Amino acid sequence: MRPLLIIGAGGLGRETLAAARATNEVTPTWDVVGFLDDDPTVQGTSIDGAPVVGPTSHVSRLPDTAAVVTIGNPGDFTSRRRIVAALGLQPDRWATVVHPAAIVARGTRIGGGTIVLAGAVTTSPIHIGAHVVVMPTVVLTHDDTVADYVTLASGARLAGGVSVGEGAYVGAGALIRERRSIGAWCLVGMGAVVTTDVPPGEVWAGVPARRLRRVDVLPVDLYPTAATSVRTSEHGR
Repeated sequence: MRPLLIIGAGGLGRETLAAARATNEVTPTWDVVGFLDDDPTVQGTSIDGAPVVGPTSHVSRLPDTAAVVTIGNPGDFTSRRRIVAALGLQPDRWATVVHPAAIVARGTRIGGGTIVLAGAVTTSPIHIGAHVVVMPTVVLTHDDTVADYVTLASGARLAGGVSVGEGAYVGAGALIRERRSIGAWCLVGMGAVVTTDVPPGEVWAGVPARRLRRVDVLPVDLYPTAATSVRTSEHGR
């Protein structure tokens, strides 16, 4: 069993802990060391039976552990990329956590640091990038591609041949028509029905989905160091 650190002690962190424990019930895989979080009010506490062992800087003190970043919500969906960059871990340190109740087609490729929660489905072999979050009951179908740092919220449905660009956030229950492109670092609103391509860096919502505004996304190396802090009080997930 490989030691595992969950970076971020919020809701998604708890869901990832539950997925790791469910995996262990089928095949012993993860020895959960606990959470890392920069919020001092949770350090030293226990969440769902797992300790919050310290701030994110402690990841360097535990070089033999795997890690996964469980931060990100539609209010700041660039945060996961910033945190991963700030931690600077080697690729082989990133854990891939897939709940055993997910249905993942044989041949599907899933990158390091990615989380796939219960009820998610890939109907045929596809590529899912690194540091992606696939929430419960997401459906990905033939020829879909999902780039790094994407978040697919609960119940999102992607028809065949959909391409989701780096860092995009697809809201809960959104429906994406076949052969459409969701641009990098864009936000698709909850329940949206996307029938046309969504350009990079835009917010789209509605039925059918339409453009609402631009998203201001800075390159990761332009964010100040303070922005990399992992505090559950600042992140909805």
